[in-house]
Amino acid sequence: MKTDLSIEMPDGRLKQFGYRATVTCKVIIRILFVLINNIYCIPTYCVWMIIFFPLRKIHPNLYWKLEGLFFHWLLAMVSMWSWSAGYDIVEMGDDIRLCLNDRTLVLVNHQSTADVPMLMTNFNSKAGVLPNIMWIMDRIFKFTNFGIVSIIHQDFFILSGKEQREQAVKELRTHIRGSYLPRQRKLIILFPEGGFLRKRREASQRYAQKNNLPLLEHVTLPRLGAFSAIIDELSPKQTKYGGVTNNNTEFNENSDKLAWILDITVAYSEGKPLDLPTIIMGQRRACRTHMYYRLFPSSLVPREQEEMTKWLFDRWEEKERLLETFYATGEFPSHKGSRQTAVIQQDCVRFLILHLFFIASSYAHYRIIHYLIGLVW
Repeated sequence: MKTDLSIEMPDGRLKQFGYRATVTCKVIIRILFVLINNIYCIPTYCVWMIIFFPLRKIHPNLYWKLEGLFFHWLLAMVSMWSWSAGYDIVEMGDDIRLCLNDRTLVLVNHQSTADVPMLMTNFNSKAGVLPNIMWIMDRIFKFTNFGIVSIIHQDFFILSGKEQREQAVKELRTHIRGSYLPRQRKLIILFPEGGFLRKRREASQRYAQKNNLPLLEHVTLPRLGAFSAIIDELSPKQTKYGGVTNNNTEFNENSDKLAWILDITVAYSEGKPLDLPTIIMGQRRACRTHMYYRLFPSSLVPREQEEMTKWLFDRWEEKERLLETFYATGEFPSHKGSRQTAVIQQDCVRFLILHLFFIASSYAHYRIIHYLIGLVW
């Protein structure tokens, strides 16, 4: 009886079996790693924030600076997941170094659960950006493993659904005044489409047909509510005395005013979006996600509602043309002043140092908690 697998199976089937076994092992290892990574990072972040909490009352600026630093380190862990799977990011378009230190509203088309971690990976490579970002995300993310981190960082969880849209915009305005401005954040990340492309495309096209608007295939029509609220809250308003205010609160025209609109068009390889499970498991072959930048001074956005809506819709029609060209040719069209295409590089040594820090912190916190429990009992 033959027992040699290589004799019983044809070469093609043997290679296929070996490939599948390798992929399966890789998936299992990556899932275990991500689970363990969450265990020794997120609780440790929370413990450090508890330790630093007295600073929130005594020296709030120092507390939020430390929190932003730890927040960046956590998001670097998420960045490492996609980087280690071979999912690189290519950036092109306008030079966004002009806006990263100013108050900037970032508009992004929304395709899948990979959009947020890929943006994290992008901004992880840019010093000082992630600590000063405020994310606007669906309230369901509040109940994920990363929800506690976003709550502490004071991101905004927006209510989805037509019935709750007005209330959500009111809460966003309050959050901008109570958290975004006092924390001295810079970038606000907004997905104006309000949902994933595959879920909203049909409804968006029905709305477009009904209102004589362009039919979009690669993006869906954006919603104005959150965009309008942010523009309104961060635009200085003239008083009869010639000064500027913002909804009856102190408003520093130089530092609090929204300076830029950064429009990012995300295009996935072959038009097939990654998703969070794929990033975690890494079972898809290495590929590149392209991000195309268009940068506008905030002064170009009209304040009148109808004109503002048209301006925002124009950006999404432009995205449609960009993505149509990209999926047909594999490249975005260049425009005057745009930078050359560049693959974003990550620092693997920094990843290693951060892992060692979180592991050492987790062990130290465990020993301290174990000691305190021993004293009580």
